[in-house]
Amino acid sequence: MSSLSSSPTSLGDPLFPWLLKIRKSTEDVCSGRSSGEDLDELLYECISTHKEDARYRNDVRFLKICFLYLEGSEDFESVYKEVEENEICIGHSLLYEWYATFLELKGFWTRAHLVYQTGLSREAQPFDRLREAHSFFLQRISKRTKPSSLVKVGEALFVNPWEASTVDGLILKIKPQLLKYDGYYATNKAFPSKANLSFLQNFSRNKIIDIGGRKYQIKGCAGQGGFAQVFKACIDSNPDEIVALKVQKPPFPLEFHMYRQLDRRIPENQRSSFGLAQRVHMYSDCSILVCDYLSHGTLQDVINSYVVVGKSMEEVLCMYYTVEMLYMLETLHSVGIIHGDFKPDNLLIQYPPKNLTETGFHEKTGSWSNQGLCLVDWGRGIDLSLFPSTTQFTGDCRTSGFRCTEMKENKPWKYWNVDLWKELFTKLLNSETCEDDTETLRSLRKSMEAFICSDPKLMDKLNELLAKQRVSLCSS
Repeated sequence: MSSLSSSPTSLGDPLFPWLLKIRKSTEDVCSGRSSGEDLDELLYECISTHKEDARYRNDVRFLKICFLYLEGSEDFESVYKEVEENEICIGHSLLYEWYATFLELKGFWTRAHLVYQTGLSREAQPFDRLREAHSFFLQRISKRTKPSSLVKVGEALFVNPWEASTVDGLILKIKPQLLKYDGYYATNKAFPSKANLSFLQNFSRNKIIDIGGRKYQIKGCAGQGGFAQVFKACIDSNPDEIVALKVQKPPFPLEFHMYRQLDRRIPENQRSSFGLAQRVHMYSDCSILVCDYLSHGTLQDVINSYVVVGKSMEEVLCMYYTVEMLYMLETLHSVGIIHGDFKPDNLLIQYPPKNLTETGFHEKTGSWSNQGLCLVDWGRGIDLSLFPSTTQFTGDCRTSGFRCTEMKENKPWKYWNVDLWKELFTKLLNSETCEDDTETLRSLRKSMEAFICSDPKLMDKLNELLAKQRVSLCSS
């Protein structure tokens, strides 16, 4: 030991000799040459000697020593409390990952969840790694019981709303309600004409398909996903009666339920912003949802129109669409509805029949009431009334994460109003709580609205940009 203590390495790093002794003691325990008690005493002595040494406060090696001792201690909670009190690696994600995993293996799911939340609230680094570990933890919890994916952890209930067992249970639960909905048509038989369905799958134009006694002329494919295809169609070959047909296999009645709940819960003056379903035909092999059709493209199309010419969207237009999206989320969450797949592809563009006026923007009245975005595709929607109030949702919506690179890396921002955008990203991207978010959404929306309305020149610019956008996209 004396030779180790006098070596250059040990003089510069007093922890190093301890690491060598701990490694040897661990090997002795594994080989049976020593008892675990000797190792515990050595670990305790090392921790007591260095726990207040500032050099090791952020040293992962010392954290590992603490956890090696914690794992062999009956009073592991006191050991962890001491680690916290001495602020050992409290800014490192490994502290929370290791202890949460330790608790999970012991079956203490609630405590493990709280440890993850503590680390996330402290923004322990690497933050993305910790967030991913927490996500995997929630997925594991949601799969603990079968066939139901509802798991109770303390007072909270964790559920993956898109898991097959959850969806099947919800469909059974709402079946009596579905049968009463206006426009709900169901049969135990398969779709009557396989040939007609094959027309759809081959994207055949101008083919006539009979659905529930109505004839629809297929005009083309409007979209395609993993389980569904959406087609533009005319009713009875009338070009003025255009609808969207969503054909899904296997049949999926939950989306129609979401549309009818929107009818009931969303105020009439806002209802057109969330898509409208006329009817649904349920067959044993597929479902066909008939919805209103909007022909002006999506928010993704608007974004792409700038990308292809190498330009960025003007700040006032970006703010306007941000206000629209915040207003949508605020409205939905206030009535207990979550969309579940909120992205530019699912936000259709709406235009008023007349030109925009100078007034009405703030209150969304007049021509502004028909201007903006329309949120569609409710296949991943969540009706919160179908779950206990303590439910916390887990699962992957399969949408890649967004990151504000400029803010994270202190790079220059594209837009001038840094404070507004920074507040938006900080509040929304770093939210880890399960509390009601409607007040946050409302506050952010009003801040952006106030900025746009603060200068008549900004309103003029917004009107000009929206008019140009309408001409450009509608003529392409």
